[in-house]
Amino acid sequence: MYAKLYAFIYIRGFKIWTSYKTQVILTILSWTLPVFTYYFVGTSLGNSIVSKIGVSNYTSFFVIGLAFQGYVSSVITTVSQRIRNEQLYGTIEYYVLSKSGVTSFLLYSSMWGFTINTINALVILSVGLGLGVNYHIDILASLLVIILLILSTLGLAFLSGAFTMIIKQGNPISFFFSTFTTLMTGVVFPVAVIPSFIRGVSYVLPLTWALETLRETMLEGASLPQVAFQLLILAIFDAILLPLGILAFKLAFKKARIKGTLGEY
Repeated sequence: MYAKLYAFIYIRGFKIWTSYKTQVILTILSWTLPVFTYYFVGTSLGNSIVSKIGVSNYTSFFVIGLAFQGYVSSVITTVSQRIRNEQLYGTIEYYVLSKSGVTSFLLYSSMWGFTINTINALVILSVGLGLGVNYHIDILASLLVIILLILSTLGLAFLSGAFTMIIKQGNPISFFFSTFTTLMTGVVFPVAVIPSFIRGVSYVLPLTWALETLRETMLEGASLPQVAFQLLILAIFDAILLPLGILAFKLAFKKARIKGTLGEY
């Protein structure tokens, strides 16, 4: 396991990523610039206007949202893009037919996505600290929320991988979670301000529950008993999405093998 983690995270991920210095700089800028954008937007609007959307400290609100939104959108995109790249390179068969198996290939491929987005989250949280965000973190509760969010994201990533395996391009799962999560899950504004006829969609997405809970555990110091209900909801998402994602990817892989389209792009 350690050898696989080393190969996928360090050699296949970090070593290749850091070899492109310009890309590293641009990636870090893409993490930090939105923080300043929303900070100056909130500052220019003024506290009286910002408070009307039900947020007492707007900087704290969007910093948590931006820091952890990437765990969903970027990881899902990374996994589907990894499969897509292996199809283009002609190496997908070697990965999925290896001793590691189909599920292992997808799981270890997602590890780099989680690693880079952990760095992303830490950078954004650090910038938020410099902008005056006061963190009151219950470490145990926050870590448990993040773990539950990661598990649900794995399920969604597997679903995204299943689509890529079959349709090659135009992945609806990846498109939705890379485009609409900022709008629908309370990343930069509360879900409460979304029109009521579509607000229900927000609460069938695990990221909505995770962000609301993380704001409580990281900004208000809420403990495990205080967020027990939200943790239960996230656990239910995990129990549904993770097996569903694994099953979908295995079925897609089987279908691609039967049709002989595994390496097509």
